[in-house]
Amino acid sequence: MKILHQGRIDAIKVLFPFSFCSLVAGLSLCGPCFPRFSPLAAVPSVTKESFIDGGFFKTGDTVMVDEDGYYVILGRSNADIMKVGGYKLSALEIEAVLLEHPVVSECCVLGLQDKDYGEIVCAIIVTTENKKKVADQEFKPAISLEKLQKWSKERLAPYKIPTKLLLWDDLPRNAMGKVNKKELKRLLEN
Repeated sequence: MKILHQGRIDAIKVLFPFSFCSLVAGLSLCGPCFPRFSPLAAVPSVTKESFIDGGFFKTGDTVMVDEDGYYVILGRSNADIMKVGGYKLSALEIEAVLLEHPVVSECCVLGLQDKDYGEIVCAIIVTTENKKKVADQEFKPAISLEKLQKWSKERLAPYKIPTKLLLWDDLPRNAMGKVNKKELKRLLEN
């Protein structure tokens, strides 16, 4: 455990090693605001699980520290981080790259269970309206896994390239307008 920043009021603690790579870690914060705002205080067992030694609150975020010393949030540990063949991958990073593709209107990247790699990278893509219309007229998908992989090779490390592709009309969202990745993952794995 290493305290990377500490001031009069708050401290940031990044827990190393968090995983296979010591550059990726879980983020914990400490400060006078955490005990006051915490709705967890009413549930002692959850409160105990949410705090570590020294009063640090486990945020549930996975971070890395870049070469300039800035914290880069990779995503929520339970939804946006995948473990693929020994690598910890950020679904948000892969989604950002896939959204650059001219066919992609929206996307969601998930890690789906795999007996050989732990998880595989699955991309759920909603294509742009124009591409959808052309694909419907030609009776073929707007983009194939092979074409997406070929395009991705120039932009992503090989272990980050999706190995499964699903084309959907839209992404299911909760009342807040967010894609519930945990629910999607549960749906796709059953």
